[in-house]
Amino acid sequence: MNLLRKFFGNAFLPDLIKGLSVTGRYLFSRKITVEYPEEKTPLSARFRGMHALMRHDDGSERCVACKLCEASCPALAIRVESGAQNDGVRVALRYDIDQNRCIFCGMCEQSCPVDAIVHTQLFEYVGYSQSALYFVKEELLAVGDRYSEEIAAKKAKDAPYV
Repeated sequence: MNLLRKFFGNAFLPDLIKGLSVTGRYLFSRKITVEYPEEKTPLSARFRGMHALMRHDDGSERCVACKLCEASCPALAIRVESGAQNDGVRVALRYDIDQNRCIFCGMCEQSCPVDAIVHTQLFEYVGYSQSALYFVKEELLAVGDRYSEEIAAKKAKDAPYV
């Protein structure tokens, strides 16, 4: 009896029929492929993309060069040099992020006491050399200025979960 089952199982190829039935089911169903540059999928409010340095409402820089972001970065991608302005206020003279080393863990954003460094929703940036992905303070401030409304909206959307 067992030999007879084995013969009919091999003769009628049930595994092949099962595989073709799965293929047939999905052949005429709606496709879920995303045509990337034209269509974009929604990003989470907690998505961590390109870094940005933020400013106060009066236009002054938020970063007080406490170097907590530099200390908390596990990839050692951040470099901060501090100094004082003419009025004695401590500021970051140099703030560099090497995106080649960054692992986008978000520790820099979490450790910042004044919310100076944030992650944006930007992920479509490219560099054709290593030096193109090394961002200095002026570039990070420009990103923060340009996308400040989007960053504020993202933070407001994520606020109930923090």
